[in-house]
Amino acid sequence: MGKGMRDKFPSVLLRDFVTHTVVAESPSPATPSPQHPSVIISSNDPKSFKEAMKDVSWQKSMHEEIRALEENGTWTLEPLPKRKHALGSQWVYRTKYFSNGDIERLKSRLVVLGNHQEAGIDYHETFSPVAKMTTVRAFLAIAASKNWELHQMDVHNAFLHGDLEEEVYMKLPPGFERSDPNFVCRLRKSLYGLKQASRCWFAKLVTTLKGYGVLQSYSDYSLFTYTKGNVQINVLVYVDDLIISGNDSAALKTFKAYLSDCFKMKDLSVLKYFLGIEVARSSAGLFLCQRKYTLDIVSEAGLLGAKPCGFPIEQNHRLGLANGELLSNPESYRRLVGRLIYLAVTRPDLAYSVHILSQFMQEPRIEHWEAALRVVRYLKGTPGQGILLCADSDLSLQGWCDSDWAACPVTRRSLSGWLVFLGQSPISWKTKKQHTVSRSSAEAEYRAMTAVTCELKWLKGLLLSLGVHHPKAIKLFCDSQSTLHMAKNPVFHERTKHIEVDCHFVRDAITDGLIAPSYVPTVTQLADIFTKALGKKQFDYLLAKLGIFEPHAPT
Repeated sequence: MGKGMRDKFPSVLLRDFVTHTVVAESPSPATPSPQHPSVIISSNDPKSFKEAMKDVSWQKSMHEEIRALEENGTWTLEPLPKRKHALGSQWVYRTKYFSNGDIERLKSRLVVLGNHQEAGIDYHETFSPVAKMTTVRAFLAIAASKNWELHQMDVHNAFLHGDLEEEVYMKLPPGFERSDPNFVCRLRKSLYGLKQASRCWFAKLVTTLKGYGVLQSYSDYSLFTYTKGNVQINVLVYVDDLIISGNDSAALKTFKAYLSDCFKMKDLSVLKYFLGIEVARSSAGLFLCQRKYTLDIVSEAGLLGAKPCGFPIEQNHRLGLANGELLSNPESYRRLVGRLIYLAVTRPDLAYSVHILSQFMQEPRIEHWEAALRVVRYLKGTPGQGILLCADSDLSLQGWCDSDWAACPVTRRSLSGWLVFLGQSPISWKTKKQHTVSRSSAEAEYRAMTAVTCELKWLKGLLLSLGVHHPKAIKLFCDSQSTLHMAKNPVFHERTKHIEVDCHFVRDAITDGLIAPSYVPTVTQLADIFTKALGKKQFDYLLAKLGIFEPHAPT
């Protein structure tokens, strides 16, 4: 390939683009609403390239974006080979604001039309891991217990750092065309819009971290640890957001400087807000909540002035057999339930309600919508409720499991529910319908015990990656005597031979010293809140023991 063919866009073209295509200058974007100052999309943001061309400020913004892409070595200019096709591209415009509502900058982003990519030609694998929410909670719980520093960093234009392995071509960006229409951009690095962009970025990040001597965890591939002498640093990655904790301030500073040299990073200092989760630290530990997100849900539902409910879902509900009128606008139901699913990241009290409501996404009915609004009214009374990761935790795992036999009135499948504590801090919980029909309540309880045993086994490995050894057997509490007998005694008969695999798995875990099951009365079974709709008295009783805290509640 000749040298001239591999040249980047000539600076003359960029200069001509900025200085000779001004049509008219539009007024400055409107002042944003104070509710969401950092993420608001101004109504005056250009919707198309033609509209952006009317404002010299947006032209300069596009010029800066192209310049940055060129300096990053994102592409080379080449003629399009035969039997190859070039993807289109478009500009996306956003006005960025400071937290006080003032305009920070105008951002123009070049996006490839990745929806036109062909599998096996333009891309192969696209999967990229992100941190599990259980890992996030365990990561923060350990930092709170050890009183380690917690910092957050953000990568500017993360997807632009990934090296592209496939041969991908893109048409020249709008406004930067050349006289020869056969010239296109051969992408050397990933670009926003490509289906493999996140995978390329993560591979680049992993290579960079390993170059520093950081080890990648096998329990969660988004978790990285660095140990040298008495210094320990843990890094958790969620796309382009990084949480960093460690026991040495100087080592943390050196590590952050290394990342800043490798990528263009934004140091957000002490961790306070991550993925919509508000983090507050005190001598008691770390408090996680989603108060702003909760208030947004209540406001969007139009229930800011509604009377709060004391518990999220009615006892003895029959939502599975509801036969009322179908909702004329099911999208609103799906959006609300989708937001509740993410809210459950810091709200264990919503696990059962969200599980029930999410089963009716396909054809929600009036009864389902009313039940969802009841959950919102419950949130109205507890918007700042969250979980407390205690500073005085002993970092020992403890599990609780329960089931509700034949809970589903349609399929007669049972519900499994579990809760896992790290010391006094709740880090894992779930409500899930079992895959098969259980023939007895003991069998249903046994399947729930199997599920939580899998979780405990994984968590033990995760803690080991974070430098926490757990040599003792993990206490596991169950309220079924029959299940405990089956778990401890190697006797198979007609009632248990069809669950032989589960039996062997749990018994091996007991023999190996992984778990130590014991009995707890149903009235004090903490996992009971994950398997059925409880009345207010029992609901409040269990809620107080889950590690849930409401700092805004009246004394």
